[in-house]
Amino acid sequence: MAPPTVKTTCPYCGVGCGIVAERGADGTVAVRGDTTHPANFGRLCSKGTSLAETLSLDERLLHPSLDGVRVSWDSALDCIAQKFKSTIAEHGPDSVAFYVSGQILTEDYYVANKLMKGFIGSGNIDTNSRLCMASSVAGHRRAFGTDSVPGTYEDLELADLVVLVGSNLAWCHPVLFQRLEAAQTARGTKVVVIDPRETATCAIADMHLAIKPGSDVALFNGLLTALADKGAFARGYVDAYTSGIDAALATARELSIAEIARATGLETGALLAFYDLFARTQKVVTVYSQGVNQATSGTDKVNAIINCHLATGRIGKPGMGPFSVTGQPNAMGGRETGGLANMLAAHMNIEDAGHRDLVQRFWNAPRIASKPGHKAVDLFRAVGDGRIKALWIMATNPVDSMPEADTVRAALQRCPFVVVSDVVAKTDTTAHAHVLLPSLAWGEKSGTVTNSERRISRQRSFLGAPGEARADWWQLAEVGKRMGFADAFDYAGPHAVFAEYAQLTAEQNNGARDLDLGGVSDLDAHAYDALEPFQWPRAHKHAEETRFFAEGGFYTPDRRGRFVATRFDAGAVKGTKAFPLVLNTGRIRDQWHTMTRTAMTPRLMSHIGEPYVEIHPDDARRCGVQAAELAEIASPHGTIVARVLTTSRQQIGSVFVPMHWTDQFASSARVDALVRADVDPFSGQPGLKQSAVAVAPYRVLHYGLAVMRERPRTHGLDYWALARVPQGWRLEFALKNARDDPAALLARMGTNTAGGDVLAYADARSGRHRAAVFEGLTLTAAVFVAPEPVAVSRGWAAELLQHDHDDRLCVLAGRGGAGVADRGPIVCSCFDVGRKTIADAAMGGCCTVAAIGETLSAGTNCGSCRSEIATILKEIANAAPLKKAG
Repeated sequence: MAPPTVKTTCPYCGVGCGIVAERGADGTVAVRGDTTHPANFGRLCSKGTSLAETLSLDERLLHPSLDGVRVSWDSALDCIAQKFKSTIAEHGPDSVAFYVSGQILTEDYYVANKLMKGFIGSGNIDTNSRLCMASSVAGHRRAFGTDSVPGTYEDLELADLVVLVGSNLAWCHPVLFQRLEAAQTARGTKVVVIDPRETATCAIADMHLAIKPGSDVALFNGLLTALADKGAFARGYVDAYTSGIDAALATARELSIAEIARATGLETGALLAFYDLFARTQKVVTVYSQGVNQATSGTDKVNAIINCHLATGRIGKPGMGPFSVTGQPNAMGGRETGGLANMLAAHMNIEDAGHRDLVQRFWNAPRIASKPGHKAVDLFRAVGDGRIKALWIMATNPVDSMPEADTVRAALQRCPFVVVSDVVAKTDTTAHAHVLLPSLAWGEKSGTVTNSERRISRQRSFLGAPGEARADWWQLAEVGKRMGFADAFDYAGPHAVFAEYAQLTAEQNNGARDLDLGGVSDLDAHAYDALEPFQWPRAHKHAEETRFFAEGGFYTPDRRGRFVATRFDAGAVKGTKAFPLVLNTGRIRDQWHTMTRTAMTPRLMSHIGEPYVEIHPDDARRCGVQAAELAEIASPHGTIVARVLTTSRQQIGSVFVPMHWTDQFASSARVDALVRADVDPFSGQPGLKQSAVAVAPYRVLHYGLAVMRERPRTHGLDYWALARVPQGWRLEFALKNARDDPAALLARMGTNTAGGDVLAYADARSGRHRAAVFEGLTLTAAVFVAPEPVAVSRGWAAELLQHDHDDRLCVLAGRGGAGVADRGPIVCSCFDVGRKTIADAAMGGCCTVAAIGETLSAGTNCGSCRSEIATILKEIANAAPLKKAG
């Protein structure tokens, strides 16, 4: 049994925050930030703060099943081993594949890679990290010779200038944003945000460069040219430690400043101001994320950034360097253990015969993959056309997250044998599994993860395994044994897997490779359990903070860093006549991936509970759509429906749709069904932010809003989106045809209208209808229907389920009463503070973000909402003179 207080690591983004989990005597769990963990020093974001609320077993997968029938573990594992063996015997090793995830642990990754590349003998293991960080890997390898992140998080606090490129740090890596914001306050750090959208991160920007989508290479080639012309090159560093500067600079000079301005859509003055600021500031960190990586030119974008740091020698020193921040909790661990189809374990290269021989001998493997396997997009194409006949998917949801997602779904439907290991019973991917395996979730599993600054931390279990759930590494090892490789997969526990992996990193290393964990390669179970967070490399017992390449020491054949000539492709991102807008996809503040965890907690659904399309007002007018109505977003590959959000923060010519919604939570919002499956030629990463789409009205007769205690049935609704609220569910819906009165509509949605008091209101002339069902003073369900988007506060409606109602007519009136206040849309998820509450406080004299924090606590925990609070205060301040003038 785990002790009542356990230190572990957050399972969300790549920041890798330390968490302290406490189990109460009654079985409840509380979480807080670990003040001793060097990634977060006690800070947590809204998702991390809410982790204890996601531990329910309600929707868990708890038992193995075969073709929908519960079976024993032995039966499931025997079936998998037999199917893989027979498929390999008939069609060869490349007829099988694994598709894994940055949400499994390093130990899981290592065993999966070992089984596929060393014992099955195929390179066909790839990871969903291919979708987020593969271009960083490719860019690092081209420039550095290996996949090394040169710096540390501390560099954000030591820099005098931080450039954020394609990174909405405030929402996607909130704890790093907090650290940067604190440094800005303490040291006056300058912040430049390079992003087509005006995101929440822009709240702290000294300069926002709203470049055209996909024009990063032009921007940074112009910077390289400017650095040369300003004499800002570090000639001593360049000459001593690098090669290729002349070719890279010659290519960069192909664009004049006027051409760069046209390519990026920026004013020449803004370009020159940025170039001058970068040139005259010595301590510069350039942080980049998915806006750089998720493009068909992603690798060139990465290298265009790295070129500028190599040219100035601003790399590997305190407060200096290019910095890739990863999207998943263990994307780095997967990169390190060979989870990518084109890599071997321990940062060794599959194309290097010496590395292949070393790994094969270390594993005592019967064979070793001799060439890269299929990368994610090609892997599912191979599934679709029958080249891959047996596929094991672990801890990921490709039916939603892969580009051309409908094609991926069709491929799984045709695949002869699909295994899915997951913690959730019902996802859009588990629906296509022949064998379902129940995996351990966060809080139950034990292992390690690596964050974006190369820091390895323990995820420790503090809960028992529910049902028959088992660790992913154990599942893989048991299949390996059943395939005839018992000795190679006989592990006593995750500590034994980690020790073997660490030994491999040190094997014949002696400084030849960047990744070396020799200092922790002899850990027993006790030492492994007590392991403190540390950065790699750790070749010796003593842990130390490290940076790479300040004085050369690259891992290329000549040990020199390589400049890479990057040419801007002006045609890479643009609309067409039929599909004139460019689609950008990404995360929102309180949701994670495909919502299997975050949608379990009402708190995280309270900020944004419905899929939306963010569009500039001018584009909205041209497309004939209006704010709060529904729109159809279409591409050559598919169609979705989402709520319209008009805002000038969105660049004209582009739209943004969140990536999170699935068929489990909305009728038609799988945004990656729209995304074309074009990939970067070097990394194989798809361009998830550059698809051409069209936006048009989604014509409906009625809009509706319902709140219900039981999960509603949605069959027959033309549009719907579902979100948990305290004590029940919120349902947005729309109908194309008139059907049913409101009470009958509630009954069709699953409410027992016969067993309670039904109140109804109908205005046939206006088309507005309302109904509510009560059991005594308790509201069971309420529905509001109108010919236009329902003008009822969602926060107020959700709270109706939490209170008794003496005045039941107030519910039908759609207004406050009976002790239910309207707080407005939730802004601060951590403290459940709404927009109206903040506005009321501002009108009462709280005119700063700090004052709002002192009065309401909003913005004082994770800080992700502070920019939104600032916007509300600004709107109120701007409106005040108008009221006085009136």
